[in-house]
Amino acid sequence: MKSDPNRILRLIPLFAGSLGGILLLINRLMTVQLTESQARSDVLGVILSGVLILVGLIWQQIQPRSPDAVILEGEEGIEFNPNLPDSIKTELAWASHLVLTNTVTRSLVVYYQDTVLLRRGILGPNAQVTPGKILQRVLETQKPIYLVNLNLYPGKIEFDYLPLNTQGVICQPLGNRGAMILGANVPRSYTKQDENWIEGIADKLTLTLETELSSVKL
Repeated sequence: MKSDPNRILRLIPLFAGSLGGILLLINRLMTVQLTESQARSDVLGVILSGVLILVGLIWQQIQPRSPDAVILEGEEGIEFNPNLPDSIKTELAWASHLVLTNTVTRSLVVYYQDTVLLRRGILGPNAQVTPGKILQRVLETQKPIYLVNLNLYPGKIEFDYLPLNTQGVICQPLGNRGAMILGANVPRSYTKQDENWIEGIADKLTLTLETELSSVKL
């Protein structure tokens, strides 16, 4: 797991406020005769210490924390459908390489015309894709679906072709015949820029598949 890089910074106000309060208490206990000016200073010091402690507690709640990454379960590899022509394999290799190296994607599956064309990255336990409700919806609407935290969705069992501990999933349509399914090792990790990048690659890949796979028997 990745630790929170801002943890120490978020604890500074809490530490400073607590230390200030303790020092004020020690100073008061060691003072034999309390003057009015010292009393006013003590009140101000207590207020400042209280504000620092309050700020520290608030920061613990509202400061964004980096999502925890996991090591996906499975072996890393690349598998093509053996019936694909070399031109399609080259296009799939290019597209998948761009996605895997420029986004948080760690596992990728290309499903088209009821067949798995490519599996790459960390491979899941199941080499076949049986579309569940989520993937079926993507195919029917031709609109992507981003599951920001897969563990929160009961329908995650349909993604048994991805690593079992996949944290986030994007189902990106490839026209109305297939989809590119991407798995990440960090929840809530895809940005809007990532989604736009993935959509552009998918559009390019769809054009190639529609043009060159029409005469290929998979």
